Amino acid sequence: MITGALRQTGRLFALAAEVSRAIFRRPFQFREFVEQFWFVASVTILPAALVSIPFGAVIALQVGSLTQQLGAQSFTGGASVLAVVQQASPLIVALLIAGAGGSAICADLGSRKIREELDAMEVMGVSPVQRLVVPRVLATMGVAVLLNGLVSVVGTLGGYFFNVVLQDGTPGAYLSSFSALAQPADLYISELKALVFGFIAGIVAAYRGLNPRGGPKGVGDAVNQSVVITFLLLFFVNMVMTALYLQIVPPKGG
Repeated sequence: MITGALRQTGRLFALAAEVSRAIFRRPFQFREFVEQFWFVASVTILPAALVSIPFGAVIALQVGSLTQQLGAQSFTGGASVLAVVQQASPLIVALLIAGAGGSAICADLGSRKIREELDAMEVMGVSPVQRLVVPRVLATMGVAVLLNGLVSVVGTLGGYFFNVVLQDGTPGAYLSSFSALAQPADLYISELKALVFGFIAGIVAAYRGLNPRGGPKGVGDAVNQSVVITFLLLFFVNMVMTALYLQIVPPKGG
């Protein structure tokens, strides 16, 4: 079991390296990229906006309750917005892209594989990775970066509304605490996380789609496995990136 897991991990990293190299090769499949970008965006924009509202509200309510107990209610805005921008927003985007867009990518590639379309492409000298995988991975990365901004804005507005309306906070204190604690690096790490998470979601979905087992049933199993594996990798990578960011970038005013 351990040997099989290590072999699968090595093949996954090999595919990631091959995709990274193929991105800079020509010809670039621009039409395929646009189609996949629009598809991934269409299935994730509305759910991401709807999910970000309760996320921002829960964080604002929890942080507001805690700061009230500590007598630091004026810092509610900064703490809740930083939590939304740095942590909640990239994870929401990545989970939705992996669950909606990634599962569709895995099913599409898996169905092509069992119909032997990918083998036919290789016989004709066409690389399936450059022709099919690269546009899909770039699409998930692009949508993740743009969608992360939307989720950050909607989540921040939701947190602002619930803090001001339900917890009797003041708009001035909410905004001033945010400007006092936040810095441009917080937005940069959020976008970087979204970019990396989108790459991981696209690579894992493509890898499981290119390697289904057992015919049509294997495609369904591959879709489930791709979502679970992506979730596990996302939380692990998020922990590592957050730890590195907190060590490298000093807090504002620190």
